[in-house]
Amino acid sequence: MPTKSIDNAFTARAMTGAASDPTHAGALSFMRRRYTKNLKGADVVVWGIPFDAAVSNRPGARFGPQAIRRASAIFDNDPQYPFDRDLFDELAVIDYGDCLLDYGNHQKTPATIEREAVNILKSGAFLITLGGDHYVTWPLLRAHAARHGKLALVQFDAHQDTWPDDGKRIDHGSFVGRAVRDGVVDPGRSIQIGIRTHAPEDCGIRMIYGHEVEEMRASEIAKTILEHVGDAPCYITFDIDCLDPAFAPGTGTPVAGGPSSARMLSTLRALGGLNMVGADIVEVAPAYDHADITAIAGASVAMHYIGLVAETRTRRG
Repeated sequence: MPTKSIDNAFTARAMTGAASDPTHAGALSFMRRRYTKNLKGADVVVWGIPFDAAVSNRPGARFGPQAIRRASAIFDNDPQYPFDRDLFDELAVIDYGDCLLDYGNHQKTPATIEREAVNILKSGAFLITLGGDHYVTWPLLRAHAARHGKLALVQFDAHQDTWPDDGKRIDHGSFVGRAVRDGVVDPGRSIQIGIRTHAPEDCGIRMIYGHEVEEMRASEIAKTILEHVGDAPCYITFDIDCLDPAFAPGTGTPVAGGPSSARMLSTLRALGGLNMVGADIVEVAPAYDHADITAIAGASVAMHYIGLVAETRTRRG
């Protein structure tokens, strides 16, 4: 196989260009991108946060970044569907590896994540984060807001994550309410998609409930998001439990009655009009997965983020 390479994550000479590793072999960076801590020249940085100490039910999302990277190997050789282009032809994407966290001192976790995220964002690159439980979005929102101002939050989730919070909790179910109260997120421009639980407050955020999603086409969901968010700087967070457990069994707090991966990916595909400044995919817990169903869905979400960034760069010249 003279056209094949191996271990492109380490042997790549440039940040651009498709890899040609055999799908079943080679170093497993995200979509075979070069592993590096050198941010110079990077358009997009993929970063893992292996943290799950904030979960209220099943742990295991600390293994999410590994699982998503492994599942992403199926995307690395061909033009990526549905973008019908080699996303790495001109877009420089690196895998920045993982955030180093002290498992014995969780109170240091948010500051550690925020500090490193701020450093990445200083480079001007677009940051895509692989969680980890949903708490990791809190310090990520703070880092992005410090650079872009108050954010519109587009949240794909079965849960509102607006439960009572004292401002100090390490909790994946309360960070959205905290972000609103602290002025990090603009509730009037924010929207949650796929909600299938009730919290004590909605914090003024627009919701599309799971049963409403069931009656809507992907184009209708996307149109609602685009009209509500407008031109505000937007952060997209995708909790994999937004999907029905049939499409994402490997997560800590699954809720029946959710949408398919096809519908939500089609929705993401139509969000190119957003002023997207950052994004994450969280709550993939591979211990509860089957045949990498959930990890493949998570990797597909992250790949769609890269596709949207590539198209935005092309439009802007």
